[in-house]
Amino acid sequence: MRIVVLAGGLSSERDVSILSGSKIAGALRDRGHQVVLIDAFMGYEEEVCDIDSLFEQNYDFTDHAAIGTEAPDIEAVKKSRRNQSQVYFGDHVIDICRAADITFLGLHGGEGEDGSVQAALKMNGIRYTGSDMLGAAIAMHKGITKGIFLNAGVPTPHSRIFKREFMDDESLDDWGTFPCVVKPCSAGSSVGVQIVADREQFVAAVGAAFRYDDDVLVEEFVRGREFSVGILGGKALPVIEIIPKSGWYDYANKYQEGATEEICPAELDREIAEKMQREAEHAFEVLRLKVYGRVDFLLSNQNRFYCLEANTLPGMTPMSLLPQEAAAAGISYPELCEKIIELSLKK
Repeated sequence: MRIVVLAGGLSSERDVSILSGSKIAGALRDRGHQVVLIDAFMGYEEEVCDIDSLFEQNYDFTDHAAIGTEAPDIEAVKKSRRNQSQVYFGDHVIDICRAADITFLGLHGGEGEDGSVQAALKMNGIRYTGSDMLGAAIAMHKGITKGIFLNAGVPTPHSRIFKREFMDDESLDDWGTFPCVVKPCSAGSSVGVQIVADREQFVAAVGAAFRYDDDVLVEEFVRGREFSVGILGGKALPVIEIIPKSGWYDYANKYQEGATEEICPAELDREIAEKMQREAEHAFEVLRLKVYGRVDFLLSNQNRFYCLEANTLPGMTPMSLLPQEAAAAGISYPELCEKIIELSLKK
């Protein structure tokens, strides 16, 4: 099968995406597929683009650099592109994708996960993996997700949305619960997220979050344990527990080897684990997601669990949660990649 793996892009999760994409491409090549790994934003910058040759040589755009402790400088990435147009897709990306049997979305965050790329691919007759543009757009915005969870009875922490356009000196007085968590509504990998203890920290954190998004979610802090549940084909995989060795599960702890311990299957009471799995399937359904994803939870010290959000293009790096959960269910990494393609071709 001819497969394009799209990675990179322009989100704050660009480096994570590149590592995910390289891992996916390698696994699919090992299974005998012809795979082109290409940066969605950089594209193929050579003047002559022989698409058939790219598949035959298993073209790969990257040297698979490691993920740093901080999000990449996106403005520097933009300046490094030879074609300085404002178009998101780099040279020849759409043509290369059209020549494939399917495009595997190795993108994370930004346009790759908010439905924009999905819409563009659909308009060009290109088949792609994962949720469609509607589900992706819904799940990407934490505020919209919260509203759907509340309407559908999915347990979730108390929260409030602050919008840049309606902010004034008194707006922040509407929130008075501390500690709390401040999050940009449409960023991933914990970029821009802060846990704050008092009003002074809260005001600063909201201002910082507005650097990433026009909408900011403020959520009550739930003290307890953190879990995630992968979904494949609408069915929950084993629950995984996430235990940072210091601090909380921020960008650095997510991607630096040895910074976080993951236990899968999680050491949980069976009834709680099964309820969490069913609620993950429920959340996946009400958000109108397809094929695969990941739903994140907190379990309070009183053994009440809360659903935080869903991820429509979960990480596929060596340390990512979904591959670990699949492995616990007896699904190897290459099998997982092929299963995602199989299910996506049926949607």
